[in-house]
Amino acid sequence: MPAVLVHGVPETPAVWEHLRSELNRTDVVTPQLPGFGCPRPAGFGATKEEYVQWLVSELETIAGQSPIDLVGHDWGGGFAVRVVSTRPDLVRSWVSDAAGIGDVDFEWHDFAKIWQTPGEGEQFFEQQMAATPEERGTVFEMFGVPSDRAVALASWADPVMAESILALYRSAVDVGREWGPDFRDIPKPGLVVVPTEDPFLSGDGAATSARRAGAPVVKLEGIGHWWMLQDPGKGAQVLEEFWASLD
Repeated sequence: MPAVLVHGVPETPAVWEHLRSELNRTDVVTPQLPGFGCPRPAGFGATKEEYVQWLVSELETIAGQSPIDLVGHDWGGGFAVRVVSTRPDLVRSWVSDAAGIGDVDFEWHDFAKIWQTPGEGEQFFEQQMAATPEERGTVFEMFGVPSDRAVALASWADPVMAESILALYRSAVDVGREWGPDFRDIPKPGLVVVPTEDPFLSGDGAATSARRAGAPVVKLEGIGHWWMLQDPGKGAQVLEEFWASLD
């Protein structure tokens, strides 16, 4: 019964490495979103629906006869919301730190609004690509990521990732209204993770979504958006306690 950990933006599967080292289980799979540290397939437009369909295909391949413990962070958590809303048969359980995407009143953070604006989004990433990883890393440090991990996180970005981020966010301006109505009464056990210092994802919206989905909420006190980098031990503890409750 594999655990599938899905990364977000602007990341690669390497974001999970420190947390994986803290987990007792070894059946962990970390798929790589197209365009995030790897090429995009020909014709892949990097929209939210294409990413969901891609993830469904990945899960169908991984699952075989054994349902999955799905964990999603950031956009990976958003895709998890959609998967369990439409294909709950693929999972034994699910965890998301982006459950607010399933709230019909979901509102994007300021960076997302820049990326969703033609011209402004392109200018943002042109400036980012012109900076060094060390310079970009200072921004991640402001959000609680330790220095060495912040520089690594910043170094993963490239023009393909930037293009993918812009396409993804521009396809998702109204994601709450589009996905929210289906995220309710999820028939598989779930857990909503809320880092209390996350400036990007609303804890209130996550709690609203959790109630509708029928999932409990666990708060990560004093931890920010990149909880798996800031305190991987705590993140691993929360996941393993949840998985143990399913047995």
